[in-house]
Amino acid sequence: MTDHRPWRGVLVATALPLNDDLSVHYGKYAEHCAWLVENGCDGVVPNGSLGEYQVLTPEERAKVVETAVAAVGGARVMPGVAAYGSAEARRWAEQARDAGCASVMLLPPNAYRADERSVLSHYAEVAKAGVPIVAYNNPIDTKVDLVPELLAKLHGEGHIHGVKEFSGDVRRAYRIAELAPELDLLIGADDVLLELAIAGAKGWVAGYPNALPAACAELYHAAVDGDLATAKRLYAQLHPLLRWDSQVEFVQAIKVSMDVVGRHGGGCRPPRMPLLPEQEATIRSATEKAVAAGLA
Repeated sequence: MTDHRPWRGVLVATALPLNDDLSVHYGKYAEHCAWLVENGCDGVVPNGSLGEYQVLTPEERAKVVETAVAAVGGARVMPGVAAYGSAEARRWAEQARDAGCASVMLLPPNAYRADERSVLSHYAEVAKAGVPIVAYNNPIDTKVDLVPELLAKLHGEGHIHGVKEFSGDVRRAYRIAELAPELDLLIGADDVLLELAIAGAKGWVAGYPNALPAACAELYHAAVDGDLATAKRLYAQLHPLLRWDSQVEFVQAIKVSMDVVGRHGGGCRPPRMPLLPEQEATIRSATEKAVAAGLA
């Protein structure tokens, strides 16, 4: 992990352990963050989509960040600060800064299909909090696409230092590198890890390390170090699970895998529904196969 670029390496978008009554289990969450770092991950990303931030109260959302910082230290914590309003997103960035976090992750405006001027204004406002921002490009869910040209503008204005790229279009890596060579590309979808690592990614905002941290960290480092024999073997073994990170049911899927390997995944808050029996069976089987292969 590089201190002045704390978003580099494997940062796990943490799933949030819930009790049976769907209240947040902060003790399990602290333990989970520490376990991830102990098993080769560089840091955690609380309050991302995987952390179900949209259905947390403001008090819960703040406490999740504070819990992560207490567990692994602020340099290792990059909270998601997405909000419908720019002022609210800035307040979350300030909360993260005051809690000791070294960086934050920010979606574009997503209450509506924002135009370029709105996107630039949004990032400019949140940047006033004074904490480095990693943009999160997820045009599938937000309907706002941070195309390479727009990322280059945001970086040129000093608003962002990296981008979690979730479009699935690996060709963009090369265009981003041409237009903004100092902008750090972070792998944003687990099932394009190898392709983006080869293309020069500097980090991975990851989902499946929630269940299989050591094997996923080994995969990442083999891929970025150019050890393609190791990377291709691990990628093929893990891909039946990694592809769930790009599915609508990614939170439920990863929590099931956590349960299988003996971690506390638990349920999800509505409106997320439990997996269909056939979906759960597929994920359990793939996770058990990974465990049998020594990947847990």
